[in-house]
Amino acid sequence: MDDRRQTGSGPDDQEILNRWRLVLGKYSSEQISFSRNTLQYMDMENVLDFLYSREYGEEQEVREEKRGGSENSQLTVPHWLHQIKKLFPKQTVEILERHALEKYNMTELLTDPDVLRKLEPNKELLKTILELKHMMKGEVLALARDIVRKVADEIARKLEQEVRISFFGKLNRNASSPVRSARNLDVKKTIRMNLKNYDQDNRQLVLKDVYFSSRMKKYNQWRVIICVDESGSMLDSVIHSAIMAGIFAKLPMLDTRLVIFDTNVVDLSGYVEDPVETLMSVQLGGGTNIAGALSYCEGLIDFPYRTMVVLVTDLYEGGGYQRLYSVSRGIIESGARLVVLTALDMEANPSYDRNAAAALADMGAFVGAMTPEQLAEWIGKIVV
Repeated sequence: MDDRRQTGSGPDDQEILNRWRLVLGKYSSEQISFSRNTLQYMDMENVLDFLYSREYGEEQEVREEKRGGSENSQLTVPHWLHQIKKLFPKQTVEILERHALEKYNMTELLTDPDVLRKLEPNKELLKTILELKHMMKGEVLALARDIVRKVADEIARKLEQEVRISFFGKLNRNASSPVRSARNLDVKKTIRMNLKNYDQDNRQLVLKDVYFSSRMKKYNQWRVIICVDESGSMLDSVIHSAIMAGIFAKLPMLDTRLVIFDTNVVDLSGYVEDPVETLMSVQLGGGTNIAGALSYCEGLIDFPYRTMVVLVTDLYEGGGYQRLYSVSRGIIESGARLVVLTALDMEANPSYDRNAAAALADMGAFVGAMTPEQLAEWIGKIVV
């Protein structure tokens, strides 16, 4: 038998055995003992058991009685959060928090202000807040709004630069720009203006001043009506639609409206510049009446040939497909553009009624799955 030990940065045999002990849990203690960093591993086992012992339900109480006590009683949710952040890497912490919320319904994570302060702001937490915000009041609700703003701002920062690039017009060679970017370098003007600095002895052009072209912006205003299905299955799309609407609202060439719907229609255009207000107004769940939402959007069209209706939905209609097709046909025949996005999350994983999508595409609607960046690029090609 080869008795050589593993070398390098990977775990050795004892480390692997300790990890298996964590996987099997404290009830395997008589068969496998921790060795090396014993106290740290015991702490890790306690916090994992605090969460995953819920898997046993009532059987857990019987197990604890036979064991004559448990370390679990010493842990509270805030202490548990503090411990997992101390003991595990960030990626593992996010998984544990998600399991606590989604699998074991530890809703105290979102109803206790001390607990909420310790949670890591991320997109999964944002989604959970939107699903459970009806349980929040007072200080907890205020803290939740802060988390929503942090995560929304982070997503917006990633998207905004790409969106603005999509809406730039052609380079204006007649105007200089204070933005010193290599892509805007005006080579001809830079050479012409520095000819007086030519060094004849060294036969070199000395550049004392460098000139850049400004980008010409075309402010041909279009109305973009973003109409978002807020049913539970569309949560990723709701988040990104709200953030994209906020970015679009800052662009002078767009008049942006935002409408959300289930069986009812809510016009959130008054909050469109603040994605947090938009997201905190969303009531997830309920039925789906796409035709009713499109009918409302049709009433927002003033100049059809300069209007886009962007419908974000899975196309599973609850109010009858014939009415959906009738309203859609009316929008298209008016001269407005109807864009149906079957996914608007960062991965653009589509799940939708393909028959309805094919019927709308045959009428002249653009139907597809786009990331937010792709939507911005597509709209940018039309409006500028």
